[in-house]
Amino acid sequence: MLTALVLLCLGAFLLCLQFRIRRPKNFPPGPTPVLFFGNLLQLDRTNPLKDFDKFAQRYGSIYGLFIGSQPAVVLTGQKMIRQALITQAAEFAGRSDNMMVSHVTSNKGVIMANYGESWREHRRFALTTLRNFGLGKRSMEQRILEEVKYICSHLEESAGKSTDPEHLYHQAASNIIASIIFGSRFTYKDEYFQTLITNIEKLTKIVIGQWAMLYEIAPVLRIFRLPFCKAFHYFAGIENHILKVVNEHKKSRVTGEPRDLIDCYLEEMEKRADQRTTFDDSQMVTLLFDLFVAGTETTSNTLRTLTLYLMTHTHIQEQCQREIDEVLGDREHVTFEDRNAMPYVQAVIHEGQRVADIVPLSMFHTATTNAQLWGYNIPKGTIIIPYLSSALREESQWKFPHEFNPQNFLNDKGEFVKPDAFMPFSAGSRVCLGENLARMELFLILVTVLRRFRLVRPEDAGEPDFKFIYGGTQSVKPYHLTVQLRTPGQTCKSVY
Repeated sequence: MLTALVLLCLGAFLLCLQFRIRRPKNFPPGPTPVLFFGNLLQLDRTNPLKDFDKFAQRYGSIYGLFIGSQPAVVLTGQKMIRQALITQAAEFAGRSDNMMVSHVTSNKGVIMANYGESWREHRRFALTTLRNFGLGKRSMEQRILEEVKYICSHLEESAGKSTDPEHLYHQAASNIIASIIFGSRFTYKDEYFQTLITNIEKLTKIVIGQWAMLYEIAPVLRIFRLPFCKAFHYFAGIENHILKVVNEHKKSRVTGEPRDLIDCYLEEMEKRADQRTTFDDSQMVTLLFDLFVAGTETTSNTLRTLTLYLMTHTHIQEQCQREIDEVLGDREHVTFEDRNAMPYVQAVIHEGQRVADIVPLSMFHTATTNAQLWGYNIPKGTIIIPYLSSALREESQWKFPHEFNPQNFLNDKGEFVKPDAFMPFSAGSRVCLGENLARMELFLILVTVLRRFRLVRPEDAGEPDFKFIYGGTQSVKPYHLTVQLRTPGQTCKSVY
């Protein structure tokens, strides 16, 4: 019995040696990993960002972690992030092929696609098509302003009452990108629209949750019907949902007269029919899914954050409204060009993006080849984590890094300036596809809402809570808002 026990312990020891986590030669320093889990057990489950800060203080602006047995490098501060994502973009523009979301989407589309020809073709197609449908032009303004009518209509109906703005902003942002993808907007209660949004929300919760972590660090568990299997089920539902519209487009489209992005993609498939091409139905579905997500989360969460801060910092809200009234005068609608005459409003919007910090860890990259960064060896396949939060509140880069203050984006003359550390959409070749659309949406929606309404904190709301709910995307906690109708020239009565 004693001999068997000794042999068993020896076998277990040798097995641990076999599967121990080995730190690559000249790899960035970092905390010691443990078997199977790597450094995951050293991260706070509700908000690991404070641990990322702690590691940066101890190891510097570049340090190594292990996600299970997978090596990862965390980039801290705008200088380090820009070095990797811009100066050495090609070396660090890959995507992991071991993450659950990569498997769910089969590395198709653009967000999780591997760095290569298919990614380049689809990103180029998406950007070109968005521009052709008016991104940055007056026609896109009209799409956004059309949706703003429904936002204002809802706020008018609830004037004087307490309301939760979360779903309103989310549905509005979803509808704007839907009008580009599907060619028309949906009513907020439309069954197709609600099913699509609900399935995307359910899928997102799983792929950024703890079951996704288990899926990634313990591949042996993938053969069992555990909760992470639902992610594949939800994506299949989204795929079937979108394909219904695609099939309708195939029957009704007129060649040379595209109505929306689906028609444009079908035309591109037709042009490439005799060539070796990556354009097909499954790629199209994932691309549409990517655009839908990219065009919704950043805008809706930023608007919620801005609304919370504006209704609790009424002096900032008042100054925005004075500038809006002065610039627009008697004009009925704002235009995107008006932003150049509204430096304070621009500063407030950008400060909202900075403080909202929607994607604190960006989307993970991977090293596409064996590379060096600041003298350290980064093996091919290493996960690269651009810690965007560290740049957005880097003390050497901002006047007021830890508070909501538009002066972070204004110079001594009151002119709008954008520091290099402002990178809420990441940077380099993988910068978020929805950045330019989000910029238009945030300006046109916020200016229109502030021109027509006062944003007021309900009297029974208690002390404001500015803490975030951490996730793949970060958001403020649910809250309630009261709006009061105003006419241009009116000032807000301070309520906080």
